[in-house]
Amino acid sequence: MLESTFKFPHQTAFYKGKVRDVYTIEDKWMVMFVSDRISAFDVVLPRPIPYKGQVLNQIAAIMLDATKDIVPNWVKSVPLPNATVGLKCDTFPVEMVVRGNLTGHAWRTYKSGKRELCGVALPEGLKENDYFPSPIITPTTKAHEGHDEDISREEIIAQGLVSKEDYEKLEKYTLALFERGRELAAKRGLILVDTKYEFGKIGDTIYLIDEIHTPDSSRYFYAEGYEAKQKAGEPQKQLSKEFVREWLMENGFQGKEGQQVPEMTDAFIDSVSNRYIELFENITGQQFKKEDVSPADAEQKILDTLKSL
Repeated sequence: MLESTFKFPHQTAFYKGKVRDVYTIEDKWMVMFVSDRISAFDVVLPRPIPYKGQVLNQIAAIMLDATKDIVPNWVKSVPLPNATVGLKCDTFPVEMVVRGNLTGHAWRTYKSGKRELCGVALPEGLKENDYFPSPIITPTTKAHEGHDEDISREEIIAQGLVSKEDYEKLEKYTLALFERGRELAAKRGLILVDTKYEFGKIGDTIYLIDEIHTPDSSRYFYAEGYEAKQKAGEPQKQLSKEFVREWLMENGFQGKEGQQVPEMTDAFIDSVSNRYIELFENITGQQFKKEDVSPADAEQKILDTLKSL
């Protein structure tokens, strides 16, 4: 699915994100379609990736179910392979990024000589991909367009983006979710390196929203060979959509002004689709089953689900 064009009864809002189409019903429910669109460097690439939406939606459903004892989440039903129906929450305007290893943006910051990220002190003497002594939270602002921006705990509270009481709860939930995510990953021979969580609120209750522990929101390493690669100073074998970013960079695209997205050939599209399916099977331990649903059947299933809520 590249994009959806539904009009549901009692629909009160519609939002088209980089990869998701989100319908609000009666200002109470949300219907989220995870499309096959793919983004990198904050740019939506010109061609969709078959079954990517199904991969992300189903991984998220499995992971949300596996963490619902830690914090309630927004999901009420997963009626379609690429769609979820759940609660509409008032979203906190920050993303809780948590990091167990020095990699990605954190490594680039560290490599530049800085020893602080989002107000968090970074210890001396670390190499790329080393474990932090304990996981760190490096929040970002939530941008509907353009780049999310680093922000510190102190700035979030001082600016009134999140109350001190709520932010302390978000930190507690974030660390507990990350610990559970690492436990689940370890069972699959993986290391959950870093990820992000988004939260919302209804009344006084905080809910975990959006997707969690997917290859689009998280980075995984293979546990086998990790120590040997660290000692040898070799790159770690990753399980994330980093391979798409690497392909773009190799072909001269980093989302900068004036740069053109390289041609996405049929062979490249197929390879990315197959890689996402491989990610699903490695992360979940389940065999992936390709499911195709017609727009008419999809609409009816959503309508039936909404009636049952």
